[in-house]
Amino acid sequence: MISRENALELLKKYNKEAFHIHHGLTVEAVMRYMAEKLGYGEDADFWATVGLLHDIDFEMWPEEHCTKAPELLREAGVDEDMIHAIVSHGYGLCCDVKPEREMEKVLFATDELTGLVGAAALMRPSKSCKDMELKSLKKKYKDKKFAAGCDRQVIAQGAEMLGWELEKLQAETLEAMQATEDAVLAQE
Repeated sequence: MISRENALELLKKYNKEAFHIHHGLTVEAVMRYMAEKLGYGEDADFWATVGLLHDIDFEMWPEEHCTKAPELLREAGVDEDMIHAIVSHGYGLCCDVKPEREMEKVLFATDELTGLVGAAALMRPSKSCKDMELKSLKKKYKDKKFAAGCDRQVIAQGAEMLGWELEKLQAETLEAMQATEDAVLAQE
């Protein structure tokens, strides 16, 4: 498996904007947190690396998102299992690789939601999600004009794939982001 150091270097090779680096670090942290919480601790590094690299091609090739990624990842020596997991987060949007494992479903479900939580945090006086309550997140989620780029249909579909109620997905993702926010910020 690609090392964390090499994965971060690879992400930064194709992503220069601070927003995209922050998003990759956030999804990495959320995926590691979820792996531990859901009983996949032995696979936490894999989950985290998939989260870190999931948008590797988005900044430079937005029109080829999830279709350019396999080429970039193969060149870096990333194995096919990880490539499948990374690409599956674009299922139905930019590729036809379906999330099959629970880890892939978690990535699919949390990717967009981390963006919405992050946007909601920036609107708070603290600029943090650590003091955000679930009811506040749910209110922002219902407002279709807020963070309009965060596809609520994808979030809801992800919750359904996992067999979770939407509120559970929101609560779990918020909890993960609250628990990892300081660590993510320390890496920037």
